[in-house]
This record gives sequence, C-alpha cells and structure tokens, in this order.
Amino acid sequence: MSPLARCVKRLIDILISFLGMLFLFPFYLIIWLAIKIEDGGKPIFSQERVGYKGELFTIYKFRSMIIESEDNGVPQLCQEKDDRLTKVGRFLRDHHLDELPQLWNIFIGDMSLVGPRPERSYFAEKIMEQNSDYQYVYLMRPGIFSPATLYNGYTDTMEKMLERLRMDLEYLTNRSLGYDFKIIFLTMASIVTGKKF
Repeated sequence: MSPLARCVKRLIDILISFLGMLFLFPFYLIIWLAIKIEDGGKPIFSQERVGYKGELFTIYKFRSMIIESEDNGVPQLCQEKDDRLTKVGRFLRDHHLDELPQLWNIFIGDMSLVGPRPERSYFAEKIMEQNSDYQYVYLMRPGIFSPATLYNGYTDTMEKMLERLRMDLEYLTNRSLGYDFKIIFLTMASIVTGKKF
C-alpha cells in the first residue's frame, strides 16, 4: 500500500473503532453481565500477542473459556468442541462476539480492522520453525478481519496455521483499501447470516 493509503487505512481504523465502541456499548454491557452471571469470573480476558514489527502487545477479548483453561501453563489451541468453553463463551465464539473488545486495540493502534490474526509467541515460534516467511506477517498491523479468518476459520492445527500464513502473505501482496472493505463486508455478511467459520 502507498503511504497515503496506509494513512487513510489508519484514519478509518480510528473512526470505525471509536464509533463501534460507542454504538455497541449496550451489547458490551449485556455480554459482560452474561459472563459474570455464568461463573462469577472476570468478563475481560487479556493475553500477550505478537504484533506489528514483532512487538508484543496486550490483546483484549470477552472471556469464552473457564478460568482454569491453561492451569498447567502450556499454551493450548481452542478446538471445535473444546470442553473448556463456557456456555456463554461458546455462543460468543460461534458468532465472533468475543472479539468486540479488540476495537480498543484498533483505536490505540495495536491492531487494524483488517490484517493477519495476532499469535502468541509460543505458537509464532512453532510456525516459524515450519516456514520462516512468517516474519513477513510482522510488516502489517494484526487485524480482527482477515481473508484467512473468513476462509480458513479458527486455527486449531499446525496445518491450518500454515494455510493461514499462506493466505496472510497473499493478503500482504494484494492488500488495498478496496480489498479491505470487501473482506469486512463478506465477514460481516457471514456473521449476520449465521455462517460458522
């Protein structure tokens, strides 16, 4: 993308994330209460991820798993029928509502609306061992929406991670403002129509 296009992309990120947080605030409260009522734990989940230029940042989500989901200290991927998901959490995941707090990450510049999904250092290193081209993902701000999320879904295996990498690198080569709007539109359409991905 040209410097001008990148600047416009950032301005769009700021505007849409601000408006999103403003107008979706009632839904934030409803989700917050639903999680709190179910098990009494903290509704907001935070975790360290690798972002733009390989720098670490804290990502925010609505908690979808039980509090003791990784008590053994070993990072684990969420599986399709993961018994660590709470009832509310499963609904949030199915409809990607757990991602809503990331609008704050976008607003402050950690993320973008469209970009590769940010990974934990543990899994980033595992992917890098398989394909060193993963380093090029760090040329972009990570995003909520991405072609890989839309067409590859949640990544619960190394095979899916490598396929996601292929699609992220393809996005890096072909990204444009028009392509970003297309990905956002197709993803929102899938969520509204109930398509799981």
